[in-house]
Amino acid sequence: MLTALGVAFVATICLGIPLAFGMGIAGAIALLVDGSVPLKIIAQRMYAAVDSFPLMAVPFFMLAGELMGFSGILHRLVAFAEVCVGRIRGGLAHISILSAMIFAGVTGAATAEATALGSILIPSLREEYDLDFGCAVVAGAATIGPIIPPSMPAIIYAILAGPSVSVAGLFLAGVIPGILMGLGMMVIAYVIAVRRNYPVRHIQLGIREFARRTLQALPMLLMPVIVIGGILGGIFTATEAAAVAVVYALVVGFAVTRQLRVRDLPGILVRSAMSTSVVAMLMATANTVSWLLTIQQVPTRIGAFLRAQSSSPWVFLLLVMFFLIIVGCLMESVAAYVMFVPILAPMAAAYGLHPLYFGFLMILNLVVGMLTPPIGIVLFVICGVAGITLERLVRAVWPFVLWQFVVLFLVLLFPGLALWIPGLFGYR
Repeated sequence: MLTALGVAFVATICLGIPLAFGMGIAGAIALLVDGSVPLKIIAQRMYAAVDSFPLMAVPFFMLAGELMGFSGILHRLVAFAEVCVGRIRGGLAHISILSAMIFAGVTGAATAEATALGSILIPSLREEYDLDFGCAVVAGAATIGPIIPPSMPAIIYAILAGPSVSVAGLFLAGVIPGILMGLGMMVIAYVIAVRRNYPVRHIQLGIREFARRTLQALPMLLMPVIVIGGILGGIFTATEAAAVAVVYALVVGFAVTRQLRVRDLPGILVRSAMSTSVVAMLMATANTVSWLLTIQQVPTRIGAFLRAQSSSPWVFLLLVMFFLIIVGCLMESVAAYVMFVPILAPMAAAYGLHPLYFGFLMILNLVVGMLTPPIGIVLFVICGVAGITLERLVRAVWPFVLWQFVVLFLVLLFPGLALWIPGLFGYR
């Protein structure tokens, strides 16, 4: 069965079949070859994968991000970031990174940030600096989206890992590493700006203008506070928080900015549904493959093999990190979570690793993979938005990729970077 599964999966990839359908086809072929398990188990496993109350948070957060994009609040956010960091050399790059850090509190997804920020900021970055640098800045900044809470990957991981991992705890684990990623990329952008002698933006803004822009951006700044604060305060669950985010985005769009129109809603709903369907289909078909691997005792065998090589959790972590970085470069991240979390999370527990710590490390690994060539999905999104070739973008983005690897190894060496804030709220 395992041979048939592997051969069929590789064949579907070579034929260019979308990954979600490829995993479903591979699972069906493996069952047909084995003959001992009826095909109807595929439908049962697919349904079991998406029959989850916490999973409802994914479409709600996606919808909230779409609504915020149409409400015009992102332009206000960029204007607010300008008064904060616009005077630094390479100011527009710093504006992009700070905007991404704040916008991460709405989207929780790298591709959404790359699309939204890229369409708004890349034209200006291209005029003020150059296309390669501008695209690299936005691509690097977009990967902060899944790290700073709320985070789509955190929701998916917590669902797959079971009750030992809290969604809120994983949200909080990303705060310090997310800030480190953003500040480090600002330093890199500044060094590049100085070396290339990029101009300094001469912005003359008084206290009144600063206050005005801050007030205009306040709805965006308050949204993550309401969402995370409500979860930590026990007012609502992560799923209910996502629904609250949608209502909040509607209020902002209709009553505050007044740029959202009723005629915009059908298109917003369709796009949100399409994005959600991709995630749901990947989770459904990947769950079939994961189940087949489980009944063939693949996780147990892998765990026994690793423990035979070394009983050190550090060796296990380094092996897993190396493996996940390769996976993140080659595979869509949602599929990677569904396929490997049920395998790796129990193994990490057997090594005595903190479930929140290992969960966040896995998320950070796969997020770095989204920016790493050859198949980092964020790179392709930016190429589509900006019309730049992949080769040019890859050459320009390497400094930001390397910094993300630095953050990854800092979290590996100093678990407190991920666990300190969750510990303050009782997630131990």
